[in-house]
Amino acid sequence: MATPRILCISLSPISRDARVLRQLAVLAEHGDVVTVGYGPKPQGAAEHVQVPDAALTLPQTPKGVVKLGLHRLRSAELDAPAVQFALSRLRGQSFDLVVANDARALALAFAIADAGGSPPVWGDMHEWAPGQRDQYFVWRTMVAPLMDYMCRTYLPRCAAVTTVAASLVDEYARVYGVRPELVRNARPFTELTPTPLPADGTIRLAHSGGAEPNRNLGMLVDAALELEHVTLDLYLVAAGDGGKFLRSLREQAAQSPRITIHDPVPPADLPKTLNQYDVGVFSLPPDNFNMENCLPNKLFDFLQARLAFAVSPSPEMARFVTENDLGVVAADYSKEGLVAALRTLTPERIVAAKQSAHAHAQALSSDTDVATSHAIVTRLLAGRTA
Repeated sequence: MATPRILCISLSPISRDARVLRQLAVLAEHGDVVTVGYGPKPQGAAEHVQVPDAALTLPQTPKGVVKLGLHRLRSAELDAPAVQFALSRLRGQSFDLVVANDARALALAFAIADAGGSPPVWGDMHEWAPGQRDQYFVWRTMVAPLMDYMCRTYLPRCAAVTTVAASLVDEYARVYGVRPELVRNARPFTELTPTPLPADGTIRLAHSGGAEPNRNLGMLVDAALELEHVTLDLYLVAAGDGGKFLRSLREQAAQSPRITIHDPVPPADLPKTLNQYDVGVFSLPPDNFNMENCLPNKLFDFLQARLAFAVSPSPEMARFVTENDLGVVAADYSKEGLVAALRTLTPERIVAAKQSAHAHAQALSSDTDVATSHAIVTRLLAGRTA
């Protein structure tokens, strides 16, 4: 029996995309995987179509913008330069399974599938596609209609659909009549133990992620500056602004030796790196639907690092922290709310929360999500390889 060929499309730098890397590890156990995305060939891929860094993932060309403005969405669905590049490299190839990460990859996935034997398509929506940047007027008026069109057109055709949080499962079902399976951004179990608190009473806060202006990182620094008994260490990846915001954040952090900004570490190394700290801190303003309903990678990084948590009151994050006794949830999204929450973290509460993280590390690891992904791939390949 021939080894299945699987196409995995993610218009992202796959080697730095923790969710897609976990997905790729599952796919590679079932066949030879051809990846499409930015950057070098990721581990686990048999072949890789490297999209040029300058090729955009939306139809941001003169003709494409006109089409978006006129809501000629079907005509625009394949116009993004990154999509056109991928089509040119994949034309004439056939696969046994096609995986589309994010709504903007759906039309590409079905164009390849429909031209090559109609294999099943798995759409991993990650978050809520139409609302990724709906705090911006241009997104709401130009891009969101395209994302909505992609979902309405292609989600009913998908053989499987997944998303990252229970609230998003419900929203996709309500709006599009398709109920995704839940595959969280959980990470594999890491064999670690909680580290003891410093004897001098210092509380070591930590955060990891992208250095993006909408992530409230400046507020984290300001909150830490108000609390004399804390340190804050941030492991940050420069955003797509050429590092401009990261440079401004370094200037802000230079006000105190208690604030340190580190270079990023590979996703696989995050738990071990963060394990030396006490509290994982994350406060994200509810500027759009996804930000309000996020359950991000970093929470699972904090958990496997055996940290206590201090988070903003986003429903999914608040539920995760409170149901598992992992720390504190701020009363609101302000700096004052976060400072007040951090002040309630006595050494005894931190130790108890770190121990709770340790107790839940196995149950809240990616084991369940990996099993769901394996079941999806097995089911979708069954009809192709029988």
